[in-house]
Amino acid sequence: MLRIALPNKGRLSDDSRDLFNQAGLDVLVRGDRALTASLGGEFEAIFVRAQDVPEFIADGAADAGITGFDLVQESDRELDSLLDLEFGKCSLVIACRDDASISSVAELEDNTRVATAFPMVARRYFANAEMQVQVVPISGAAEIAPHLGIADVILDVTSTGSTLKTNGLRAIGTVLTSSARLYASPSRKTLWCDEKLAALDQLAGALASVIRARGKRYLMANVPRAALEQVKKILPGLNGPTVVDILNGGEHVAVHAVVQAKSVYKTIASLKQLGAEGILLTRIERLVP
Repeated sequence: MLRIALPNKGRLSDDSRDLFNQAGLDVLVRGDRALTASLGGEFEAIFVRAQDVPEFIADGAADAGITGFDLVQESDRELDSLLDLEFGKCSLVIACRDDASISSVAELEDNTRVATAFPMVARRYFANAEMQVQVVPISGAAEIAPHLGIADVILDVTSTGSTLKTNGLRAIGTVLTSSARLYASPSRKTLWCDEKLAALDQLAGALASVIRARGKRYLMANVPRAALEQVKKILPGLNGPTVVDILNGGEHVAVHAVVQAKSVYKTIASLKQLGAEGILLTRIERLVP
């Protein structure tokens, strides 16, 4: 049984649990304060702070885990990213006060004070840029630091930029972009048995099948056989539409395809123009190529 470290609170926690549930790995906890849970009986979850997940994986206390790319970069632990889970998207940016005269990171003077909860990332970023700054490690809201004279700029997380704007700040550079990912230790390749490696691959595959299905629909329709060439242009699918003869269907054949949900109304309208009938659209829970 693999032990998976999951964030214990916040949006990363909620989205991680939803993903596992959708993959058929129900998160079964004994109570709201439980520190462990069964994942469908096949894996065990342990709940820790998102910023601690890299340490648990690197130290072998967990076999794999979910956390943000930004937190792994701050931990300075070498981990393998197995799967981008496509939630928890954000950016680490450098921001200054709205009334500051600078417009880019390159304009920062030597010994500029940078307040951040990501001191490792900050030091590495400015070292690579060959810039001399003073990193001011803080915990909590960094947005207040420039207004109190604690720092000249901040390096902080933003998703939409609204918090920066509300606090009279503006971004002048992006350090990195982040999202939640499934991580494991590189040492597994030499230390794990084949069965354990296969179990992790199966876990990653199950999660990937849910992610792959998001934003897609399964469409079925009866179309005129003579219009198949035009239908193929409308329904490219994964490898082109599946075409099936209909019993006593006459001039019609059935086509099945995976389509993008955001443009499905246009797809249906185009098929109707070609004489399609009996169009059926359904959601996809999981998609395995």
